Amino acid sequence: MLVDPITSMWSDRLFQATLVVLLLAMVFTSLEYASRRVSKAARKEPAAVGAAAGDGATAETVEADGDARPARTRADRYGRVGVSLMLLALLLHAGSIVLRGMATYRWPLGNMYEFTSALCLMAVGAWLVLVYRHPVLRPAGVFVLTPIVLLMFVTGTVLYAEAAPVVPALQSYWIIIHVTTITIGSGMLLVPGVASLLFLMKRNERPAALAAKLPGAEALDRLAYRVTVLAFPLYTFGIITGAVWAEAAWGRFWGWDPKETVAFVAWVLYAAYLHARATAGWRTSRAAWINTAGFATIVFNLFFINMVVAGLHSYAGV
Repeated sequence: MLVDPITSMWSDRLFQATLVVLLLAMVFTSLEYASRRVSKAARKEPAAVGAAAGDGATAETVEADGDARPARTRADRYGRVGVSLMLLALLLHAGSIVLRGMATYRWPLGNMYEFTSALCLMAVGAWLVLVYRHPVLRPAGVFVLTPIVLLMFVTGTVLYAEAAPVVPALQSYWIIIHVTTITIGSGMLLVPGVASLLFLMKRNERPAALAAKLPGAEALDRLAYRVTVLAFPLYTFGIITGAVWAEAAWGRFWGWDPKETVAFVAWVLYAAYLHARATAGWRTSRAAWINTAGFATIVFNLFFINMVVAGLHSYAGV
């Protein structure tokens, strides 16, 4: 078998190091979130004593602006360390995926372990870009990291597969085009899915203890929409290229295989979300619920369809 065991071993070690660094990043983002809550409560105390109602809003605005500028609070220091650790994890993770491809002499997206690993890489990368452009969103990082760390843990345990050549059905240049595009699109869609959930929490103020510390509802809704606008065309292109590959491999463009069907359902939900977001009366909670349903469908397709239901896409293995 054409596999380099030494390179494969280092790929696995970098993956393990990535998980450890992401866990540390989640600790610091959690500390930032907790410190932000204490700081916010302290700022509200003077307003309760004798300040006008408008002063409380001003204090909250100053706090939000402080997140967007270099601040000197403890929460800011925790947040900066968390972002730095995420960047380190991103580099380690990229190295793990590159070494996996070098060890097997192929494109490193041939099974569920490799696919889910790359999906987590894209999710972390998308979040870092967003935090760089909009620092005020950084306190929500713990909620984005939590599903990523869980996915990484499942990937490294339940889904782990030894480095090996892929089956003949996957030995095609279409794996580079189709699977890579789907991976990028799905990884990016993880972020707006979490953002819509946080938006619903913030808007409904439930649970109150968590919702009070989140970024503004408008900022979360805008984040979910903008990332979905970028990810949806990639996801669409991935489905189209998958149909072209299916015609070349199986002699038909579409066969309502379970994975194809659920992927199409997710596409319809995201299309409905974008349409609802542009429709009066649907731009807030209703659209967010549709986006959340699309995210849940992506996760359902990733785990249940790939690991439980048998179909033509089962050859990838776990």
